[in-house]
Amino acid sequence: MNMILLGPPGAGKGTQAQNIVRDYGLVQLSTGDMLRQSVASGSALGQQLKAVLDAGELVSDTIMIEMIADRIAQPDCKAGFILDGFPRTNEQAVALDALLDEKGLNLDHVIEMAVDDAALTERVTGRYTCAKCGAGYHDNFQKPQKDGVCDGCGGSEFTRRSDDNAETVANRLKEFHEKTAPIIHYYRQKGRLSQVDGMAAIEVVTAQISTILNGGGARV
Repeated sequence: MNMILLGPPGAGKGTQAQNIVRDYGLVQLSTGDMLRQSVASGSALGQQLKAVLDAGELVSDTIMIEMIADRIAQPDCKAGFILDGFPRTNEQAVALDALLDEKGLNLDHVIEMAVDDAALTERVTGRYTCAKCGAGYHDNFQKPQKDGVCDGCGGSEFTRRSDDNAETVANRLKEFHEKTAPIIHYYRQKGRLSQVDGMAAIEVVTAQISTILNGGGARV
């Protein structure tokens, strides 16, 4: 089973991908991780990528597709994979379809985690973590039982990501709506798109996704 999770930053794609890996034995393929691994490998493609990145240039769609082709050919992807961070544009979606057709593979599910921009901004800007154990909290939705003390380890130091601010989140959402959201229309036209409520509780989203992967749920 091969699939894509779509949704803006902060929608919870990473959390749900981890649940799918655990429950279905798929491999999560993050383009960021793949780029770093390819460069570290020292392969011909890795050297090409390093030169592009060192020059501060964007990696072309052609190179990205070649990198994904190499990765999905590896044995651990035989049971299936989740693409995380790709495709980001219609052109990349078309190129991915061509790659999968060439390899005789199917794209079984494209799941959109639909969110409300204002609610997502509140979710992202309010989150923070324990500096000691990494436990996650939120200003409004998930506070420690004792103010200023981590429930898990008792630590008293907490950190926030520097990019978890309203301005950065607004820019991310703007980029998503302008560049990535059209992919949703592309996959809807092809009858592949399913949708879950990305603003629901984590366990509810997990259940919705499981229903889809187990053959339930209508395409949108």
